[in-house]
Amino acid sequence: MISLLIFGMLCVAGVALLAFSVRAQGATGAKLDDVSALARVSAAMSADFAQARDRRTRNEAGDLLPAFTGESGSGSATMLRLVRGGWSNVDAARRAGEQKVEYRLTDGNLQRVAYPMLDGAESLLPAALLGDVRQVALRYRLDGAWSDRWQGTPKTPLPQLVEMRIVRNDGREFRQLFLVGTGYRPTIFGDNHAGQ
Repeated sequence: MISLLIFGMLCVAGVALLAFSVRAQGATGAKLDDVSALARVSAAMSADFAQARDRRTRNEAGDLLPAFTGESGSGSATMLRLVRGGWSNVDAARRAGEQKVEYRLTDGNLQRVAYPMLDGAESLLPAALLGDVRQVALRYRLDGAWSDRWQGTPKTPLPQLVEMRIVRNDGREFRQLFLVGTGYRPTIFGDNHAGQ
């Protein structure tokens, strides 16, 4: 009888340990998936911002758009719109090596929207980068001054830096800074440096 009691206690402890292990593995998997999604957001935005170009585009109605526009964050349908270089053309399609991309927050999902052509084309299907997003806040920096909006002009088409703050549904907040374009201005030499 004592043997059966000890065996029963060991079985209960084993089942409890196994259930805890399964729950811990599920929670760890979900956390790793979330960290991977944040890393994908960071990689996608870093690549887009680093290859930002001073190239104006046209929308479907033919209106001329600045090379880079940015809102303060998730209160608008399109938070960011820019043209980036470095779009590989492995199938030799008839298109530019640059691509127009947008970022949006739709139904709690941070999305990246790409366009197959720079001017007048409908967008491709949005790619969801991160879910469970409550809010996105954006700021733009040029020559030490921060702004909540960016409307590119011929004189200053691109900001130098973009700050992004993401607030998740559980209250966690993430902040990241991105260099835009090359992040520097070209040096202009006088006549005495000609030929160097």
